[in-house]
Amino acid sequence: MAGVLKLSRRLCVTALPLALLAMGPASAQTLAIGVAAPATSMDPHFHNNGPNNALTMHVFDRLVERDGRAQPQPSLAESWRALSDTEWEFKLRPGVKWHDGRDFTADDVVFTFGRVPNVANSPGGFTTFLRQVARVEVVDPLTLRIHTKQPHPLLPIDLASVSIIARHVGGTATEDYNSGKAAIGTGPYRLVTYTTGDRAVLARNETYFGGAEPWATVNYRFLPNDAARTAALLSGDVDLIDQIPTSDLAKLKGDSRIAVSQIPSLRTVFMAPVHSAQGGSPQVTDNDGKPLPENPFLDIRVRRALSMAINREALVERVMEGTAVPTGQWLPAGAFGHNPAVKATAFDPDGAKRLLAEAGFPNGFRLTITTPNDRWPNDARISQAVAQMWTRIGVRTTVNALPYAAFVPLRMRFEAPMQLAAWGSSTGEAINYLVSIIGTADRQKLTGANNMWRYSNPQMDALTARAASTMDDAAREKLLQEAVALYAEQMPYIQLLQLINAWAARKSLRHDPRMDERTVAMGVRAEP
Repeated sequence: MAGVLKLSRRLCVTALPLALLAMGPASAQTLAIGVAAPATSMDPHFHNNGPNNALTMHVFDRLVERDGRAQPQPSLAESWRALSDTEWEFKLRPGVKWHDGRDFTADDVVFTFGRVPNVANSPGGFTTFLRQVARVEVVDPLTLRIHTKQPHPLLPIDLASVSIIARHVGGTATEDYNSGKAAIGTGPYRLVTYTTGDRAVLARNETYFGGAEPWATVNYRFLPNDAARTAALLSGDVDLIDQIPTSDLAKLKGDSRIAVSQIPSLRTVFMAPVHSAQGGSPQVTDNDGKPLPENPFLDIRVRRALSMAINREALVERVMEGTAVPTGQWLPAGAFGHNPAVKATAFDPDGAKRLLAEAGFPNGFRLTITTPNDRWPNDARISQAVAQMWTRIGVRTTVNALPYAAFVPLRMRFEAPMQLAAWGSSTGEAINYLVSIIGTADRQKLTGANNMWRYSNPQMDALTARAASTMDDAAREKLLQEAVALYAEQMPYIQLLQLINAWAARKSLRHDPRMDERTVAMGVRAEP
């Protein structure tokens, strides 16, 4: 597990020569990767989700990078330091070129920050990471001073989520990134082609500032079917796969041709009820099939009853086959802000029935869980198992399982009052989830960018804001742990599991697993 994240006002990080970090000489090899979840766009600002971020980080860089253990590393910025509580200076790396040969400068960063909040039809963007930026001062082509609205100790970590684009390419539409017209970055690979739902083909950037990658070509294939993904690896069609089907894990670990890599995940899986004041959904009805006039999930007793009805140990053992752990919060032990006093809800079906009766549902009600069936490991199976557990306490539950591409727009229209959801806190600390998922959706404050369930709690918002502006690490972590405890008490969402990420590769390859679950060619090298 990565150590606790520490970022103080005196932080100053200086780059190591990135060429020294390259793992062996470049060669004219092709790497074929098979990923479970298809990316939905090559636009690096369109949708803040794992598959898109993993693919686009091949083409685009950020001022600050996070390594596989979620620790900050220099990238387009070779160093940074806090000049005061509300002013940071970033020194940009000299000599960086865009894929078309133009020079990267501070002006490109200013342009990027202006585009991020204005991407049309974004289903969940990156504005959260720029919420505290008041203005950006260009000192010279390689020096930026970023002024924040209030003390913001996590600015470097936040900027590790914002891909930098070129001003000279222009504020183009998402479609131009998908076609390749605007997909001009500074990253280790250039985009050759992107085919929605099928694959992306990438070519090595020979002039990459970190040194040329060993793979001349990367075929990045989308293989959402579990059996097909495993078969592609065993047949040699691909060299690496992610999201190993849990039913295949033992087999692959025992195969002498295959190497399995695993790491604790920053992703949590939870059931998310929509906190709408309106009832009347056809997916939440009484036992005669009539829509309930009021939303039962606004009653904390109902949420707690549903949580108590879930046997998380059984989910780990029977559904996840050991590739997850029960949880009552959103970060693994050891991460910054994790509260060791907050445990997973104890399995208590009898207590759940009593709470339901107290809430006015002695005979339960009917409910539909909406879930993707191709996005997260065993997503539909988790939903089916939870549905059976809820049915046993009188909440007669069915499951509507959809491909992720169909699930996302339905979720955005608030048409699924109970959903399976997941979130990976790629920053490796607690504020990311608090601001993006728990925070009240507010376009002015740039909070709640990924809060798709209309939850709002002024007390939580205030605690989050206070923690986010506390420069002292120890004091900030204490506030975050208070927020975790408040979350567990209010239970806006029903936490289920913390995942364990797993990949399988040909034995001749060495793979560096990432806690943020991203599958990237930059983490694959040939064994010497």
